[in-house]
Amino acid sequence: MVKDKKSKSFKILAAADIHGNSAVSESLARKAEKEKVDLVILAGDIHGFDENRGIIAPFKKRNQKVIFVPGNWDTSFQTKATKDFYKIKDIDGYYVHYDGVDIIGVGTKDFKMNLDEKKTLDRLIKNFEKVQNRPSRKVLVSHLHASGTLAEFSGIPGEEVLAKAIKYFQPDVFIAGHIHEAEGLEHKVGKTKVIQVGKHGKIIEIKKKDD
Repeated sequence: MVKDKKSKSFKILAAADIHGNSAVSESLARKAEKEKVDLVILAGDIHGFDENRGIIAPFKKRNQKVIFVPGNWDTSFQTKATKDFYKIKDIDGYYVHYDGVDIIGVGTKDFKMNLDEKKTLDRLIKNFEKVQNRPSRKVLVSHLHASGTLAEFSGIPGEEVLAKAIKYFQPDVFIAGHIHEAEGLEHKVGKTKVIQVGKHGKIIEIKKKDD
């Protein structure tokens, strides 16, 4: 799965809204394997409607690296159990660094449909300050979408704090889920590429910065 360290790009499979369907995660894992991705990012709502067992198992049996943020359908119990059982990282409120790419996460577990603006912004400032001077690509991952993005065509307002983060921190990529019918929408906000993902998954290839 992992390419030569000298590769000039970092390939991600980003998906969201699996909602407990292990057939969906199996399909995504096969796609990640075929595309030889470096990392799988699950942008929330891993659990939900079907609650089949072994949602992360298809990725783990292929030795694929997985990180996630919880969505509104993911409870605190499910989030901790998923993280602990499968030994994968929940990046809600944190960041991770992989081979020239910094990834910062914003989650919304326990059926929360809105972000606490102050708490979220404080965490984002703290995390972006830690990585801002590193010669890396920056990726912001949230389950909820940002205000002013195309996903608002659904009639569901996006989060203003995420719009502020995009404006001021200018990540290279912003990934969101939540709005199922918005899957596949892409556009630019300043220099940030905004990508709505869903259960079919999106391959995102990020060109790494030169050292």
